[in-house]
Amino acid sequence: MVSAQNLMGFSDTIMAGRVSATDMAAVAVAVAVANSIWLPIILTIYGLIMALAAIVSQLAGAKKYVDIADETYQTGWIALTLGLAIIVLYYLLAPVIAPTVELEGNLKPLLFGYLGFIVWGAPGFCLYLVLRNYSEGLSHTKPTMIISIIGLIINIPANYIFIYGKFGMPALGGAGCGIATALVYWTMFISMAIYCLRSKVLQKASLFHSFYWPNWSKIKNILSLGVPIALSLLFEVSLFSVVAILLLPFGSEVVASHQITLNFSGLIFMVPLSLAMAVTIKVGFAVGNKDFTLAKEYCTYSVILGLILAIMTATITILFRQQIAGIYTNDISVVDLTANLMFLAVLYQFSDTVQVISAGALRGYKDTKSILYITFVSYWLVGLSVGLVLGLTDWIVPKTGPYGFWIGFISGLTTAAIFLAWRLKIVQKRVELQFSPKAA
Repeated sequence: MVSAQNLMGFSDTIMAGRVSATDMAAVAVAVAVANSIWLPIILTIYGLIMALAAIVSQLAGAKKYVDIADETYQTGWIALTLGLAIIVLYYLLAPVIAPTVELEGNLKPLLFGYLGFIVWGAPGFCLYLVLRNYSEGLSHTKPTMIISIIGLIINIPANYIFIYGKFGMPALGGAGCGIATALVYWTMFISMAIYCLRSKVLQKASLFHSFYWPNWSKIKNILSLGVPIALSLLFEVSLFSVVAILLLPFGSEVVASHQITLNFSGLIFMVPLSLAMAVTIKVGFAVGNKDFTLAKEYCTYSVILGLILAIMTATITILFRQQIAGIYTNDISVVDLTANLMFLAVLYQFSDTVQVISAGALRGYKDTKSILYITFVSYWLVGLSVGLVLGLTDWIVPKTGPYGFWIGFISGLTTAAIFLAWRLKIVQKRVELQFSPKAA
């Protein structure tokens, strides 16, 4: 999900930024507000649904295929309820929030136009996530890649149509990105549903042989596993949201530079995130099959591979930072500030790799509460505190604005990486002792 969301955010920012300087500012502000309203909500739901991959992979490892469809349906009921709730809540809260938001020119209608359009894609996207985690839990990840590519391919012409007003559509500027993204969300769900219906490899745990109504006891079990994952994602995403808002007084150039760096870092994050998703599935399958040595090896080699790839992406970021920033905007001052922030984004990549892969492995073991506690302490108590002190005060050094907050990000992610890796070692030893011959 994050990969698709970041790729669409990448194309949205570039295409809307080419309309006018006003729309570039609107997109920057819209993303900042979306990070505090839209993205935390949708990514929290994503984290909750992510529990399904661990559930399915362990059931598949234990060859309990009959139970997989039921668990998927129960997760689907959760997803549908939450997706519809997003629409209802937006239209209840927007009239209350809008009058309190003060933005220059036409930024406010662009901002709320974008949010008002994109919420209609929430149910489709939530249901897509269910089918995606069902397929990935059964070790079939290729459809996710193909459908994400399809979504991006659709997103670009849809942006063109609704941003610039082509084929009889009104020219909506940056707000048109919201319609385009909502259409992509539903397209991804429909595409994934067709795949699940027609795929022969998924027939051993087919979703279409039986229909399952909501079962509260099973829904409760899914929520007990998924809510900690959801909240841990919320802690991470909301940190970036708060920082984006705290940077608003520094001006549009700083906000735009921060957002561009964050967006590009999000694209790079797809690499370790993909490894984390894979390790969740592989570890879950191995644990379900009671092959704990193999599960441990998956964890170790995933971290090693992730760090090797981080060296590669960090090198690319350093060498081409000016060119990367230039893709997003033609504003020289924004490009220069973004290029400077990308030095810090390079350090960020290594900690991010270790923490996300360790968290993915812990999800495979169904140890999710520890992720919640560690991420809260790391991001909010360590990361935000360091960012506030360095970015907004003169206590240690003269306030550094965005640089201080990025140092805070690095501090928080490094703390998370250390504690999640430590927790993973504890869980591995605990599982090995629990199922060792002596314990039996």
